[in-house]
Amino acid sequence: MVKLALEYSRYLMLLIVILYSILNLAALRGADVRWQNRLCRHQLVLIFCMQALGYLIIYLKTRDMKLLLFYGIQAVVFLVFTVMFGLVYRHGSRILISNMLMLAAIGIMVQTRLDTEYALRQFLFFCGGLILILLIPVVIRYMHVLARWGLLYALVGIGLLLVVWRLGNTSSGAQLSINLGGFALQPSEFIKILFVFFTASMLQKGTEFWRVALVSVIAAAHVIILVVSRDLGSALVYFVAYLLMLFVASHQPLYLAAGLGAGSVAAVAAYQLFSHVQVRVKMWLNPFYDYDNKSRQIAQSMMAIGTGSWLGSGFYQGMPKLISLVRNDFVYAAICEELGTVFAICVAVIYLGFVLQMIWVSTWMSEMFYKLVGFGLAVMFGFQVFLHIGGVIKMIPCTGITLPLISYGGSSMLTTMIMIGIIQGLHLMKEKEVQELERRRREEEDDGDWEEI
Repeated sequence: MVKLALEYSRYLMLLIVILYSILNLAALRGADVRWQNRLCRHQLVLIFCMQALGYLIIYLKTRDMKLLLFYGIQAVVFLVFTVMFGLVYRHGSRILISNMLMLAAIGIMVQTRLDTEYALRQFLFFCGGLILILLIPVVIRYMHVLARWGLLYALVGIGLLLVVWRLGNTSSGAQLSINLGGFALQPSEFIKILFVFFTASMLQKGTEFWRVALVSVIAAAHVIILVVSRDLGSALVYFVAYLLMLFVASHQPLYLAAGLGAGSVAAVAAYQLFSHVQVRVKMWLNPFYDYDNKSRQIAQSMMAIGTGSWLGSGFYQGMPKLISLVRNDFVYAAICEELGTVFAICVAVIYLGFVLQMIWVSTWMSEMFYKLVGFGLAVMFGFQVFLHIGGVIKMIPCTGITLPLISYGGSSMLTTMIMIGIIQGLHLMKEKEVQELERRRREEEDDGDWEEI
């Protein structure tokens, strides 16, 4: 009976994620927020079904009642947050919240399957992020002075990156984190937000050549420090975000072409200077060239994806723990192996909907600063997803970038949820403007009707 339940569970999980993805794409087709919110109610039902089914499978495999309690706590937290958000922010973007909850539910479920202790930590970081999402929109709505602090963002960001460069812990050849109160904090994750605010603050004042040159030098300082720290994945995310934000602000294809040219030269230089970059390129070209040592993880990832095929081996029925760094850098490979390529494609579609919604909010803003902030955060989020998935499936060389909301990592989780809170704040600002315009229009129509009488 248990084997039968496990066999049919993978089809049910696949059906749930396909239905969710369809609703997600349908929500993006309409600009009416109220219609989107109605679809999100159906999405929330699917999220709770996914959680319940996933933890039922985990229980059947482990017979650990504590994991059922863990599931129950998660379900309560998800439900309480959804109700609280609806009460506090009646005009908030429910589609962003639904996507966040679905990706986090999948992430915590997969982390529980891999290691319960790390899943519990991830859940605690997630709960902290939920609190931030409830608080940040209020701050964003009432802090118009944020646009004035451009150089301060740069000074803080560069200062923290220098601290990591000099005092940071080394992981896989890169200086990524510092120890703080027993936790390994990765400042480059949080500085992403400061970097976006810095770029938006400076470019919203104008795109004259001297200003662009100044901002480019400061942005390059961020990237160079990351390169020297050998955190090349983050350096690439920063670089692409700045380049696209500059293009949106200036509408100058020449800047985009010059940036791509400079980036190409920098990539060649990084290949010549850093041995671990050469190793990653060799692993990309031939995952089995040094299987017993350096290329083992990408080879294991490719074998796991091939083993899972389209429908997967079944949740908790594969061997994802054989993949090195599976909790962080290769969690997408674990999804492909046990849940299947079709499920993994649906996860990518959910991420796509997430990014498109963030971009839609940014284009909706009237002030250039907020427009650039929303767009920059969307690029940061979307490009990080691309680097992770592209590296896992061998589309591009592996960069060691985490998958937002799914990979294990407190800094990544909190940073992503801060981004979501900021986007929610922007959405609520614009909703307030629209409601005010509608109120004025109705008053003018009423005044006109009285004049005719």
